[in-house]
Amino acid sequence: MRKILIVGAGQSGLQLALTLQENGYDVTVMSARTPDEIRNGRVMSTQGMFHEALQHERDHKLNLWEDECVNIDGLGVSVMGPEGNRIIDWFAELDHYAQSVDQRIKMSGWLELFEERSGKVIYHGVTTADLNKLGEMYELVIVAAGKGELVQLFDRIPERSPFTAPQRALSLAYVHGLEPRPEHPDKNAVRFNIVPTVGELFMIPGLTLSGNCDILFFEGIPGGPLDVFGDQPKPRELLGRILELMKQFVPWEYERARNVELTDEKATLAGGYTPVVREPVGELPSGTFVLGMADVVVANDPITGQGSNNAARCAAVYLDEILKRGDKPFDRAWMQQTFDTYWNYAQHVTTWTNAMLMPPPEHVLEIIGAAGQIPAVARRFVNGFTDPSDFQNWFLDPEKAKAYLASVA
Repeated sequence: MRKILIVGAGQSGLQLALTLQENGYDVTVMSARTPDEIRNGRVMSTQGMFHEALQHERDHKLNLWEDECVNIDGLGVSVMGPEGNRIIDWFAELDHYAQSVDQRIKMSGWLELFEERSGKVIYHGVTTADLNKLGEMYELVIVAAGKGELVQLFDRIPERSPFTAPQRALSLAYVHGLEPRPEHPDKNAVRFNIVPTVGELFMIPGLTLSGNCDILFFEGIPGGPLDVFGDQPKPRELLGRILELMKQFVPWEYERARNVELTDEKATLAGGYTPVVREPVGELPSGTFVLGMADVVVANDPITGQGSNNAARCAAVYLDEILKRGDKPFDRAWMQQTFDTYWNYAQHVTTWTNAMLMPPPEHVLEIIGAAGQIPAVARRFVNGFTDPSDFQNWFLDPEKAKAYLASVA
């Protein structure tokens, strides 16, 4: 039975741990927090997950909250014009529903499930020195903790990392009491509101500790009017600021949010991070090689909602490669090849996400506008969130976009 250590208890680390456990591997997980500490802690993300990522969970019976969580039927796009009105406003359905389960619920539940199945968990924060001592005890060490000291083991790849600072100031609140969009009262949708030169507001249906809810999530251009959370306000004040910004910049959404309340006292978050792609293999002082995964090696801005989807995909790829390896050693060449298999997919997500952080070029504006008139365009765009590799075929290239729009006009 091959011994594997996974450092980090998020979407990628726990999904991989549980699926390796299912296949008879001796897996140890290192988590900085216990299930109760996670469950009673602050929200961690927005975690909207689309069909292919959800299917990975279904395939291994890890979809423990699927029946309880509200389904996301589609995605709506609104763009604010210079007069404060919506110059673009449309909605399109997903081919398969999406969901967002508060990671406080999922990660605490998965940790408990892993232990119930006789998995070993070490509850302790990990330094490079700690890992240096532990590493030699395992045949494979995987680092899935995207924050902290261990990330420094993996060098930034400049040619794949165009940004050296956060591209958005992030703020979010989980709330109850959001009223439905009057245009589509029977549809649960992610609402993607674009305010040119200012930023974006996402509204995401989800499941939290107190039941189904909605997530108000602002992405503000640094230095702009949405970048006002650097003082880390307390939860109620943070929600108040979000509502004031909604009233000013997306009044059509404020009208249905004016009476919302926080789901709990730890249901807000503010911050930002720099998108980066790192080398997948790190070396400990002892000479032991370790493999990075998910956010450790490919960290994108959440503007395209792909963080948890990438993590699920990475865990699925790593599982396949580990199973195929059999009894052969997990050497550096294998680690690089395993990451390269994941990068074949993740590169498309990174390219699309980085493009969405920039002022939209003319052909993208034409696509977003055309989607309001041509259902096929809208449907292809929203379903690209499930598999972003399709965007290279039409959305990201001006000539391909022109040819596509001509074909469906």
